[in-house]
Amino acid sequence: MMSLTLLGTGAAGGVPLYGCECRLCALARAEPAHRREPCSALLEWDGHRLLIDGGLMDLHRRFPPGSLDGMLLTHFHVDHVQGLFHLRWGKAAPLPVWCPDDPQGCADLLKHPGCLDFRPTMRHGREWRLGGLTITPLDLVHSRPTLGYLFEHGGRRLAYLTDTLGLPEQTETLLQALPTLDVLVIDCSFPPGSRGRNHNSLDQVVEIGKTLGPGRTILTHVGHDFHGWLRQHRLPDGIRAGRDNMRIRLAEENA
Repeated sequence: MMSLTLLGTGAAGGVPLYGCECRLCALARAEPAHRREPCSALLEWDGHRLLIDGGLMDLHRRFPPGSLDGMLLTHFHVDHVQGLFHLRWGKAAPLPVWCPDDPQGCADLLKHPGCLDFRPTMRHGREWRLGGLTITPLDLVHSRPTLGYLFEHGGRRLAYLTDTLGLPEQTETLLQALPTLDVLVIDCSFPPGSRGRNHNSLDQVVEIGKTLGPGRTILTHVGHDFHGWLRQHRLPDGIRAGRDNMRIRLAEENA
C-alpha cells in the first residue's frame, strides 16, 4: 500500500497568522489540531519513507537518522526548505535530497549542504524508480523553478502539485494521458473569486479537476483567508480540504 501523510497544509503565513486576532487564529493558537504548518508531506510504501519538502522546523526531531530514504523538494522558497538549515549540520550519513535544478537555491544551502546530499537532477517527464516506486517530475507554474511529482505504485497513481498557478501544457498533457489518476493533491491558496499570484484559487482547481478527472482531489497550501472560507462553505463534490496530519491511503489494485 502507498500512503501520503500531509504533515503541513498551510501557505507561507500559516494558521494562526502572525498578528491576526480572528476567531480561527485564536482557535489555532489554543488547539494544535486547527493549525496549518508549512506545506509538506510524507510518502510511505513497502517500508520506504520519502519526505516531500523541508519547511517544518522540527525535522531533526521528527525524523531520526536512518528513518528516511531521502527527500524530494518542490522548489527552494524558504517556507519549503527552512527546516533544512538546522538539519544540515547534523552528524549523520548523507541524506539524498532530490530537487529541481535551481543554482540560486536558498541562501547558502547548496554551498554548505552539510549532511544533505542535494541532487538537482529532476527534469519534467523523466521518470525514475526508488524502491519499487515510480516518480515522475512535473513542471509547475511558479516564480522559481518548481516541480510537482507523480507517484505510481501497485497500480495506483497520486499527483502532488504545489506550488502552482494552473498547470503548464506539458504537465496537463502528461496527466491527461494516464489510464487513471486516483488522487490529486493540489495547491489551493485562495477562495473562489480571488486573483492570486503564483498559487491557485478554488476556481482554478475546479477547472483542473474537470480536465484531469481524478478520483479524489485534496487541497493543500491553504491560505489564511481560504481557511476561513472553508469553515463557512461547502466544497464541490469530489474535492476535500486537506488538514495537517491527514493520511491518504491507496491500496494496491486487486489487493
